[in-house]
Amino acid sequence: MTTADMHGDVRDPELPGRLLVVERDALIPLLRGRTDGDFATPTTACPGWTVRDVLAHCSAALMRVVESRFEQGVFSPEANDRDIAERADWTNEQVVDELERGMTDAGPAIAKAGGALDGVALGEWVHAGDVREALGEPGAYEGEGLPYALELLVRITRERGHVPLHADLDDVDEPLRFGEASGERTPARYIGDAATLVRLYAGRPVDGAAGYELAGVGAAELNIFG
Repeated sequence: MTTADMHGDVRDPELPGRLLVVERDALIPLLRGRTDGDFATPTTACPGWTVRDVLAHCSAALMRVVESRFEQGVFSPEANDRDIAERADWTNEQVVDELERGMTDAGPAIAKAGGALDGVALGEWVHAGDVREALGEPGAYEGEGLPYALELLVRITRERGHVPLHADLDDVDEPLRFGEASGERTPARYIGDAATLVRLYAGRPVDGAAGYELAGVGAAELNIFG
């Protein structure tokens, strides 16, 4: 069995929490120095949402995890819009404060959920990339959390029986295999950088991204969030 095969086979319950803490330590200081105008910047990745809206959505989702509040329809588009609206009177500082608390405290709750909430941590990390891109900051969908995010992505796509894909990543030493591993379907092939692959799996725009090759699957088929 190759290294590529072994990635994602065994769940590390602490991994989502590590991803959130690493991202917290990078993102929160960046946000503390931003102006109100920056928070009002529209995002390309989440049409109709500003940077503040994305952050409010993220902080609300994480606090739901921390407080085990999972009413019917939670995380639906309608619920997300309500969460954002409930924070409309908050200052930007309050939104960032709640986000920091959520990124700090959600890890143990996710670990205890047996994998059901691991995708929340991955989604939060992707949204941090959305925010960086909207603010013109470098490193969207990259940074210290990328190895953790890729490991989560491997396991989540396998558990969901997603389309199999063999990825030769420019910035990762070993190839990675995503999606179902039964061998019944010939894996698709990706060659390129890891950040662009994350964009494809997250359904984010890849216009202007570094050159990449994708064969055997359409880009839309890779989207795990849509």
